[in-house]
Amino acid sequence: MFTDLSAFPHTPLRDDAFDEPAYACLVERLTLAGVDSITALGSTGSYMYLDRDERRRVAQVTVQHAGTVPVIIGIGALRTSQVRMFADDAQEVGAHAVLLAPVTYQSLGDDEVFGLFEDVTADLSVPLVVYDNPGTTHFTFTNDLYARIATLPHVASIKIPGVPADLSKAAARVQAIRNDIPGTVKVGVSGDSSAATGLNAGCDVWYSVIGGTLPTPALTITRAALSGDHAGAVAESARLQPLWELFAAHGSYRVTAAIAEYLGLVAADCLPRPIRGLGTAARTRITQLVDELHLAD
Repeated sequence: MFTDLSAFPHTPLRDDAFDEPAYACLVERLTLAGVDSITALGSTGSYMYLDRDERRRVAQVTVQHAGTVPVIIGIGALRTSQVRMFADDAQEVGAHAVLLAPVTYQSLGDDEVFGLFEDVTADLSVPLVVYDNPGTTHFTFTNDLYARIATLPHVASIKIPGVPADLSKAAARVQAIRNDIPGTVKVGVSGDSSAATGLNAGCDVWYSVIGGTLPTPALTITRAALSGDHAGAVAESARLQPLWELFAAHGSYRVTAAIAEYLGLVAADCLPRPIRGLGTAARTRITQLVDELHLAD
């Protein structure tokens, strides 16, 4: 479950309500494409904008339509009691694993974050992915904290931020983490533009934003890297460089939503307000790239 490609789909809205038919189609599309796991209710899945009933229904629909593909459900929230509640819901609907980020409003210290994971893992019956996403949580993990959390029960994988562009530096970064955690805990890369480098540097899994909307190019990178075709993975990532530049300029969340809207996978204006989609110029550039790079194939 914690190797190869884990795809993060959007949770689309229509008229400010969960668009269940569109979401079910997104999940089925990922299953048909052959992704290795589906992670629902990650940052791409807008989890912090959804209430408990909405999250539970998203989790149910994911499990129902994923077939034999393992499902990981995001459970992050501001309060530990809420995280436990979302973990219970995820387990009750049949999730194979859960994903937890230390969501913050007041800043958290290392001991507080460790306490969060300690409290939550004590009640779990499924594996947990540690979600290190400082861009949204505003909390930065240290290797020492990785090491402490990795000794807790059920911790199975750590989702690290993007790695350095230089392969030797990326490999050193991944190895430094591995040196501090049990060998049973997998290391996963995020930050789509650095995924090829991260996989080539020894990461086990790519936790992918683009994979939730465009699984084919994400699978091409993943399969190449993990089969030893490092040059092929780099070449495919380089082909997508204009897309990574849009991610850098506008954020992967908004860009992938615009792609999904352009492809007719979701309704227009599918993001939760107050978030607004991209403007006309950016959308025009996205449609050009989808067509020029044959991303709809």
